Amino acid sequence: MVLSERWSARAALMVAHCAGMVDLVALPIWIGTLMAHYRFDPQQAGSLATCFLVSAVVASAFTARRFDRIRARFVAASAFGLAALAFAACSQMRGFGGLAVLHGIGGFAAGTALSITHGTVGLSANPHRLFGIMGTGLGVFAVLFLAATPQVIASVGGSALFVVIGVVMGIACIVTACFFPDGQPESATMHARRGPLSRQVWFPILGICCMALTQAMVFAFLERMGAQRGFDPASVNLLLIALGLINLAPGLLAAMLQRRLDARKVLLAGATLQCLLALVLAWSSTFVPYAGAGAVFVAVMIFTHTFCFGLLARLDPSGRAVAATPAMLMVGSAIGPLLGGTLVKGFGYGALGVAALAIDLAALALFVRVGRTPDGFTPEVLNAGVDI
Repeated sequence: MVLSERWSARAALMVAHCAGMVDLVALPIWIGTLMAHYRFDPQQAGSLATCFLVSAVVASAFTARRFDRIRARFVAASAFGLAALAFAACSQMRGFGGLAVLHGIGGFAAGTALSITHGTVGLSANPHRLFGIMGTGLGVFAVLFLAATPQVIASVGGSALFVVIGVVMGIACIVTACFFPDGQPESATMHARRGPLSRQVWFPILGICCMALTQAMVFAFLERMGAQRGFDPASVNLLLIALGLINLAPGLLAAMLQRRLDARKVLLAGATLQCLLALVLAWSSTFVPYAGAGAVFVAVMIFTHTFCFGLLARLDPSGRAVAATPAMLMVGSAIGPLLGGTLVKGFGYGALGVAALAIDLAALALFVRVGRTPDGFTPEVLNAGVDI
């Protein structure tokens, strides 16, 4: 049996996924706290988030290339431990320079651990299903995080954000040290090829990078858009909680629809819907459309990326492509807060919608190419419901 199919190992992978993807959940609170409590402007706040995310991208790219030669349990646990220490130190720091260095260290550690986690998931018996279930776990984590963290910050102060994130990383360190699957299944090494990834693998990788850029650029300022448009703070907090509840559904739904939907069509639909929702968020002056778009904005990315993950796991059985998942998501996310902050500072929140339109059109152009090159794959391979 593949190691990641044991229930204890699945639980460890889910905890590691939630901790490593904390930026996806925390980004609006993260940016909002840096602006409201640390008095950084949008560009500075975005730059700190970018420090974390760029470091995670570098770590993921480095780790993914060596994934099949890494002692997974030891490295994952050590990386989460380092991330916990980095965020604990952030809670004691107020200056921009020190926070930037610590964000970089925390990002590199979290990116390393998350890359190992996703690579291990890619070698499981059904990566699409397991990744979808983990997405539901991330939704549960998001509900708890988004419901509790703003209250803690309001009571204790901005430094509490980093304490909370540090505790999350510390829990992941302990769980992965005890239960993380260590070693690679023989079937992966028998079938994996060490040659370069094909063009068919690169098209969905680059497309999901574009979607991640739009996701981070818009989502990072979700809370600030509501606050600066005069929406009731309690209503905005309720939106964040509702967003977390809704995020319980897309991963599980994607797992259930694995054999019913074509992965390529899901990618195309996901990029289109993300663009429309970003335009509503950026240009809405009333609460109802803002709240409606904001509540499902993250869910679209979770659902689409689950199908992309399953597709990549089939196209590259070595596990290297899915091990680079953090790099795919965070290379866009790394640029997003800084780009978004620069656009907001120079042109206002409406500029986020224009940028989202351009970026998602690029994603659509890449997704259209999947399966349409000379080295393309058959429709059976592209269909996420087919086992190969």
